[in-house]
Amino acid sequence: MIFSELYSAYYNAVADIISTAIDHPLERGEIRRIVSKHAFGESIFVIEPKIEEGQWKVIKADGTTNIQNKPTMPLTTIQKRWIKAVLLDSRVRLFLDEDEFNGYMADFQDIEPMFTNEDYIVYDKYADGDDYLDERYRLNFKVILDAIKNGYSVRINMENRFGAEVSKVIRPEWLEYSEKDDKFRVIAYDNGFKAFYNLGRIRRCERVNEEAVGAMATIHDNLVQLDSKVVFRVFDRNKALERVLLHFAHFEKEAERISDDEYIVTIHYEKSDEKEIVIRILSFGPRIRVIEPSNFVDLIKEKLKKQKKL
Repeated sequence: MIFSELYSAYYNAVADIISTAIDHPLERGEIRRIVSKHAFGESIFVIEPKIEEGQWKVIKADGTTNIQNKPTMPLTTIQKRWIKAVLLDSRVRLFLDEDEFNGYMADFQDIEPMFTNEDYIVYDKYADGDDYLDERYRLNFKVILDAIKNGYSVRINMENRFGAEVSKVIRPEWLEYSEKDDKFRVIAYDNGFKAFYNLGRIRRCERVNEEAVGAMATIHDNLVQLDSKVVFRVFDRNKALERVLLHFAHFEKEAERISDDEYIVTIHYEKSDEKEIVIRILSFGPRIRVIEPSNFVDLIKEKLKKQKKL
């Protein structure tokens, strides 16, 4: 909100229109293309007429503008404070190189962060999260991120669950962050199968030759992704439904109302996420009752029995 409310979609669209008109006279249809890029589908019916009819006196009839300097969008103090707070999150270092990070910190050196890690406490979170400041971890992360963006395969050397080092050639598809575990993992294709690897266990990561890339691409075309789901009833008291939908916001889901204060919610997830899903559902207590599948109901019962023994 601190960004979109100040420089809205309309503001960005008109700023781009003015900047383009400074570079060259606008051609027919160019305003429409710019609006489509920055704003909403229906925005063209508002912005284009106001400019062409002269209500917004920014563009002349010949497609030029009297404005000499391109619009700028300086940050407000509150925006700078929010950015400074984000920069202090160690996970941000994974997406920036040293020069970029140091440059940003220099720009905001006199800015007080909006919040720090000491200002809040996260419950239901494991304490053995990844070390995001570890140089090896950050280097492996950047190689995998680049492989995802540019579609090539990498060779990883990692520690398996028995403590032995293994080597694999994989094609990374995307990165996933678990808030509960405070860890990143890479979802990749390994010999035609979807696999999940914790970034913290990878010791080395490097790009492989183009021949291996081509072989992995052929396998990738024939993959079938499997999906799991859980269906549960939500008793909507104390905004339970709102909290459930927010809690599972990054999962594919459907919700169906069956009475004034009861809903049926279906969550789709990867099998490897099942343990985390169980923990998340249990955190809502009696406001959620799992209906199906039966094996997931058994997992809930087993978890509750273990908790009772403890």
